[in-house]
Amino acid sequence: MVYSHLRSGLSVLLLLACSFATAAAEGQKITHVAQGPWSKQKAWAWYKGLRPIRGCNYLPRTAVNDTEMWQAETFDPKTIDQELGWAQQAGYDSLRVFLQYLVWEHEPGGFKKRMGEFLALARGHGMTVMFVLFDDCAFAGKEPYLGKQDDPVPGVHNSGWVPSPGHIRVVDKRYWPNLQDYVKDLLGSFGRDPRVLAWDLYNEPGNNHMGDKSLPLLANVFVWARQAAPTQPLTVGFWPSEAKDLDETACEQSDVITFHNYSIAQSLESTIKELSRYRKPLICTEWLRRPVGCTFAAILPVFAKDDVGWYNWGLVAGRTQTYLDWRSKKGDPMPKIWQHDIFHPDGTPYNPAEITLIRNWKPE
Repeated sequence: MVYSHLRSGLSVLLLLACSFATAAAEGQKITHVAQGPWSKQKAWAWYKGLRPIRGCNYLPRTAVNDTEMWQAETFDPKTIDQELGWAQQAGYDSLRVFLQYLVWEHEPGGFKKRMGEFLALARGHGMTVMFVLFDDCAFAGKEPYLGKQDDPVPGVHNSGWVPSPGHIRVVDKRYWPNLQDYVKDLLGSFGRDPRVLAWDLYNEPGNNHMGDKSLPLLANVFVWARQAAPTQPLTVGFWPSEAKDLDETACEQSDVITFHNYSIAQSLESTIKELSRYRKPLICTEWLRRPVGCTFAAILPVFAKDDVGWYNWGLVAGRTQTYLDWRSKKGDPMPKIWQHDIFHPDGTPYNPAEITLIRNWKPE
């Protein structure tokens, strides 16, 4: 996949210029803002100063989605502490964790308190955290909502997953002042916290048929985040979407390059080659799809060869039911070959050989 750098660069500059103009028109202060992404030298210095990233996307087994994870009445630090102990024993050193805007909007102080508690638990198990602020994925087919979340549909992969902040808020600019406050509040509170490894500002923008409708918010989120002047890098992953300008904006504006790959090793190597043109560190923030050959045995050697940090999808089989295939249907039983996840709910590894691979993994 080859794009026009000139066209992409002009598109990004125009979007960012419009974002700054809008901020000025609304009387927002935009002083002390980093005007663009980190230099390549700064990005590599940051990356080389880390332990090799061996991470997973994390949600406790008691939560069906990120709303249930973060709401006060269902936040579950006891289970989180137990599961992070299993992750530590398996050799993981970082976690990618989705946040939910709606929970922050309802209770900003309590939400941040729980974020701090989660960071303390992660640090106690020797792990850093990459937080995800926004997300267009909507497996549940509905907008996010507060209160009791729907129970998982038996046999269906991730049936309760809702987006953040929700597709309506993405396209309706009347909501954007609150979205800006959300970004600045969280990065203002945790933007210099050494327990936070990085900020993934927007997971899979354009997903669920949003396409280019997500591009204006994506451009503004980078502006808002840089106004908060965090010390950690900012990123939005290449997944890829079918909206080329959106993909290019994400990559051009990211301090370090992150991406998703759920395919075989050959496809991964092709993606790494394509993204290497940015000459910045690469981190694969989503992967693992055992039924099609995207396995630890096949993929980890590629990451090692190319010095790519990684976060597989899932840790403990739970209410998200992500051990099921994306193509699963209502009533399907637990499959013999899991798509995602590493542990059974009692902490027993799905495949002990995978734990050995995780523990022993390091770049060549």
